Amino acid sequence: MSAPVLELTDIHFRVDGSRILRGVDWTVNPGERWVILGSNGSGKTTLVQIASLWLHPSSGDVTVLGQSLGRTDVRQLRRRIGFASAAMADKLRGDLLVSDVVMTAGNAALEPWWHQYDLADANRANEALERVGVSRLANRRFETLSSGERQRVLLARALSIDPGVVLLDEPTAALDLAGREQLVSTLSDLASDPSVVPIVLVTHHVEEIPAGFTHVLLLRDGRALAQGRLDDVLTSENLSECFEVPLSLEQRRGRWVAWAN
Repeated sequence: MSAPVLELTDIHFRVDGSRILRGVDWTVNPGERWVILGSNGSGKTTLVQIASLWLHPSSGDVTVLGQSLGRTDVRQLRRRIGFASAAMADKLRGDLLVSDVVMTAGNAALEPWWHQYDLADANRANEALERVGVSRLANRRFETLSSGERQRVLLARALSIDPGVVLLDEPTAALDLAGREQLVSTLSDLASDPSVVPIVLVTHHVEEIPAGFTHVLLLRDGRALAQGRLDDVLTSENLSECFEVPLSLEQRRGRWVAWAN
C-alpha cells in the first residue's frame, strides 16, 4: 500500500488556555476523498489549517506528503498543498486579476510581484480555471466576482499547482442555493476522476457532501468522535452524537439529507 498523504498523530492545539483539539489521530491515503464534519467550534478549521501547515499544533506529529513538520521547509512543502478557505480569500487584494490570483498559488504567495511568472504559469492557471468552468473570468478583477465565482476561482487556485493533496475549508459558505449546487457538482466530478489527488472538504452540512466522497471524520469538542468509510460511519446515531441533537439521516441519489427528530 502507498504511503499516507496526510498522517496526523495525537494532535493537540491550545489557544490562551483553551483546548481546541484534543488528541486527534487522522490518516488520509491516496485515492481517498474525505469530509470533516462537525458543529461550529468543533475544531474543523483548526485541524485543516494544521494539515495545510498554516498552523502548528501545540503537540503531536504532522506528516504531509511524506515529510514531517519540524524536519522540512514548510514554505516549500506548502507549494504542494492545494488549499482554499474563506480566510485566504480575505487576504487576496481585490483588484488582482483572476488569472493572477490562480498563478500565485504556484509559489504559495498572495501577490504576483513577489515572484516571476511566465507563459507556462499563465497557461496552467487558465487550464485550472477551465477545469472548474470559470475560464471566462480570467481577466476579471477578483473583487467583481460573486461569492460562488470566488469559490470556484479559489478551487482552481488549489488545483493549479499540481498538488499532492487538496484541502478545502468550507468552500460553500455564504453561497446561495445555485452557487452551492454548482460547486458541489464540480467537486463530485473531481471526486470521480481517479487522476485527481486526495481531497479533504470541511463542512457542517451533510447536504454539502458531494457524491463520490469516500470517508468522513466526525469532530466534537475537538475530539475525533468517529472516522472511516462514509457509508459505515455517517449514521443517524453518530450524527446525532456529533451535533448533540436527535437527527435522522437519509441518502438520496448519492447525496445526504438530515433533519431533527
